[in-house]
Amino acid sequence: MTAKNMVMDVNEVPKLSKWIIFSIQHLFAMFGATILVPFLTGLSPAVALVSSGTGTLAYLLITKGKIPAYLGSSFAFITPIIVATEASGVPGVMVGSFLAGLVYGLLALLIGAFGLDWLMKVLPPIVVGPVIIVIGLGLAPTAIDMAMNVDGSYSGKHFAIAIATLAITIIGSLFFKGFFGLIPILIGIVSGYIISLFAGIVDTSGVSAAWDKIANAGSVGDLFGSIFLMPDFVLPFVHYAPFEVLSLNIAAIMVPVAAVTIAEHIGDQMVLSKVAGRNFIKKPGLHRSILGDGVATMIASVLGGPPNTTYGENIGVLAITRVFSVFVIGGAAVLAISFGFIGIITEVIASIPTAVMGGVSILLFGIIASSGLRMLIDNQVDLGEKRNLIVSSVILVIGIGGALVRVNVAGVTIEVAGMALATIIGIVLNLVLPGKESGFGNGSMFQADEEVETEK
Repeated sequence: MTAKNMVMDVNEVPKLSKWIIFSIQHLFAMFGATILVPFLTGLSPAVALVSSGTGTLAYLLITKGKIPAYLGSSFAFITPIIVATEASGVPGVMVGSFLAGLVYGLLALLIGAFGLDWLMKVLPPIVVGPVIIVIGLGLAPTAIDMAMNVDGSYSGKHFAIAIATLAITIIGSLFFKGFFGLIPILIGIVSGYIISLFAGIVDTSGVSAAWDKIANAGSVGDLFGSIFLMPDFVLPFVHYAPFEVLSLNIAAIMVPVAAVTIAEHIGDQMVLSKVAGRNFIKKPGLHRSILGDGVATMIASVLGGPPNTTYGENIGVLAITRVFSVFVIGGAAVLAISFGFIGIITEVIASIPTAVMGGVSILLFGIIASSGLRMLIDNQVDLGEKRNLIVSSVILVIGIGGALVRVNVAGVTIEVAGMALATIIGIVLNLVLPGKESGFGNGSMFQADEEVETEK
């Protein structure tokens, strides 16, 4: 398959005016989802933007500038981050995130040495699809709580704003065209914010203080200092000693999630290959793209940001605009880093009411769950097969029900719960039950790379 009507190839450098516009498009496409993850987990949105941009630049470097992919905050890690924060604080989250990134690196080495078939046997669609459903539905209570509760009590005003935000986002997703059709999440957040201002539930004190500093700056130096602020980085060996917070429990919470995000990464690479008319899985290779994803996550962990992953929103931008230049992606990354250092932007993000984010989350988390269902459908996985029905059913109930396994090893309590436990049990069931071939379905995305023309 070749890319049709290509406007700009992967290594083409656009003119400056178009470069900025194209990069802003990618920035807006990822912005809403990227800041939502730190908003939900208590991490810094400014750091998330910086780590997103820095991770993307590292990804482009590791993939030799041959894959136009943007990396943003991963939704799969939301629940593990919340659980790990309760167990060991933000430093523990960062250590666990770093370990998850190391798993990517190890996997990249194994793929480079032994190929890809063995990985597909461990993570077929019958395992990955239900686990993705668990990610979305497991987050559903969080979305509803944000949408309708204030300090644990029901608020009709907040719920109405959440529903209005949701409605605008849905309308944008369905009916907006062109550039606006690429940013329905951002449009929903902005619209909900404006409604919240009229409803009087927005605390604008931080924004006003930041603006006053800019307006009252007496010199160029003061103006620069009032505009640009240092994000709240959480740095190892500066704010904490990694080995003091490293534990088996943190590893058990964070590392298993890598199995899901790696499968999502492979799916994104196949979609991107078909959109661009290149076989990115073969050249520069899946081992390079997975390594780039892992390094981006490790970079985020040493800055205090959420783990990174390739973004479907930005693949959608590529598909619509037909501009595949990695320089455009790199420009978006530089803009994201810059936004993270602009204080007034950080204050605006911090002032967004939870009802607005809750309204957007209802749709986003539902889409995640639906994408897991779509994976089963697209790969034509037959749930009439008893073994497939068993694997998917067990994963769903264990993951959504919040089952956990708690053991004591050498005086250390290790707890594997929810999605992580569901993933592990799903992998084991798929490997031990007879009829493994049916778990791939009849149209497995993992077997479709021959449809993509190899890059010459």
